[in-house]
Amino acid sequence: MLLLILVTLLWAFSFSLIGVYLAGQVDSYFSVLTRVLLATLVFLPFLNWRTPARIAVTLMAIGAVQLGLMYLFYYQSFLLLTVPEVLLFTIFTPVYIALIYDLLARRFSAWNLLAAAISVVGAAIIRWDSLSSDYWLGFFVVQGANLCFAIGQVAYKQFMQSTCSRGNALPPRQTFGWFFIGASIVAGIAWLVLGKPQYPSSNLQWGILLWLGAVASGVGYFLWNKGATQVSAGTLAAMNNALIPAGLLVNLLIWNREANLARLVTGGAIIVLAVALSEWHSRSRKGKHRDSTQGF
Repeated sequence: MLLLILVTLLWAFSFSLIGVYLAGQVDSYFSVLTRVLLATLVFLPFLNWRTPARIAVTLMAIGAVQLGLMYLFYYQSFLLLTVPEVLLFTIFTPVYIALIYDLLARRFSAWNLLAAAISVVGAAIIRWDSLSSDYWLGFFVVQGANLCFAIGQVAYKQFMQSTCSRGNALPPRQTFGWFFIGASIVAGIAWLVLGKPQYPSSNLQWGILLWLGAVASGVGYFLWNKGATQVSAGTLAAMNNALIPAGLLVNLLIWNREANLARLVTGGAIIVLAVALSEWHSRSRKGKHRDSTQGF
């Protein structure tokens, strides 16, 4: 739990740094590639090149989704939305985590779909006077990022737990480089195909990319995924949303003091309600399951 809290504090500034200094000024595909390559360099000295092929390929696949694809969606969203909107729309990640666990358990919950519908209403309220196609595109682009992040977290948690249970796990620091290599492959292909010659034009922008890559991504994702293996699925889902108030506070106090707080709070409250309903139903269902099994 402590690792997840530390990473939340570390990531609180990332949203604003991207939205204020990089979005629209530096090619998003170049930003993503630079960030994951720097993170890869952090872990290359520790990488065990004799890692079993199954572990290496699996970690590369998880990194390609959780970090590579997620960042491609994530950086594009800043071209369509404000930083507070991007932050609020990331709140739905816990619902996706619950959906993935339901899918793996071959269950179906209409509550999660209800939560999704309510969240769309909340998103509409935030910018009711300008519900453009770009705005809704931005909303769904963020959901793509959320889904990739959720899939990666669940996959990493379950893979590492199953690997450890078989007794053939290597220390995470010796294998996590494969995670970033997978992300780098996705980011590299995207940049080669879709990238534009729009590079950082100041030392500040290069410095931000260095910080985001080596520290926020390199150190941050390692500690986050390690923390994810140490907590329950419910705690992991809840901690995904702890970043939102921290990021909003940083953005509103330092960079975006003129935001429409009334709509932001109203729409955000409705989105929070959607996630709270999903969480309440999930915990209620688990409680009933425990009660039903106490007699056996």
